Amino acid sequence: MSEPQAPSEVTHVLEALSRGEPQAARQLLPLVYEELRRLARQKLAHEAPGQTLDATALVHEAYLRLVGKNPEQPWDGRGHFFAAAAESMRRILVENARRKRRHRHGGDLERQDLDPDQIIAPEPRDELLAVDEAMGRLAQTDPAAAELVKLRYFAGLSITQAADVLGMSPRSADRLWVYARAWLRRELRAV
Repeated sequence: MSEPQAPSEVTHVLEALSRGEPQAARQLLPLVYEELRRLARQKLAHEAPGQTLDATALVHEAYLRLVGKNPEQPWDGRGHFFAAAAESMRRILVENARRKRRHRHGGDLERQDLDPDQIIAPEPRDELLAVDEAMGRLAQTDPAAAELVKLRYFAGLSITQAADVLGMSPRSADRLWVYARAWLRRELRAV
């Protein structure tokens, strides 16, 4: 596994991409690919076995959404790019879970094993949808807390890195993190 690229190199390519330089998109993927795959593996670890998406497909879909849709998107550095990548991956997984819940895909029916004595637990995609809905409610009441959760949970940033992206002190981010986790825990218990 290669070492993560220096932030300055990624930031430099992101700036070139924002200026519309055509070769920048080709330069960016090799620089961020391993870190995006690590992030994708992290996300998929919480998904049900037999997931139709693998880490490679998730990275490619997220990358296309980030760079393909608007190649001149201004990126405010490496942290902003990876936060957007994490958000894009989260949305792809939520869309996939919703698609699988549709009636033609079995809707809310649960899979049954051949052994009728076994009880099947709810599938993790239901948990993902519950977290997504709770995140939407948190964003309405406290947008900064919701953004911090995205950066910490979905982008895998440390408190210090997330605080830097959000422009707050690590101590303030730590207090906000404690609040956001408690708020989400309470919301998810109520579901």
